[in-house]
Amino acid sequence: MSRVIHADNSEFFRKLMKNFLSELGLESESFERGEDVINVINTGEASFVITGLALADMSGEELIKRIIASSHPIPVITVTSNDEAAQAKRLNALGVRANILKSGNWKDELRKILG
Repeated sequence: MSRVIHADNSEFFRKLMKNFLSELGLESESFERGEDVINVINTGEASFVITGLALADMSGEELIKRIIASSHPIPVITVTSNDEAAQAKRLNALGVRANILKSGNWKDELRKILG
């Protein structure tokens, strides 16, 4: 079973995402701090990260850079309300697998990738 790590500053959205991932049969853990995500990734026990762009202790972009540079780089998906084309381009350049908008049908988009 894949272990998905989710990071977002919204407790409500973290709960919503955890329930959705559970429906897909995926084990998940949620955090509001990017540093906690990095700690889990460094154990080698995560297979995927889904992150927002606003976290309690760093930006989502900073988290993505640290994941990519870590000794256990894993795929990253962003789920965000930021629909700026320049932002999406920067995220893709960092190596983000997908940039999904919260205002869209994010569940279907994630299901296609994780399902």
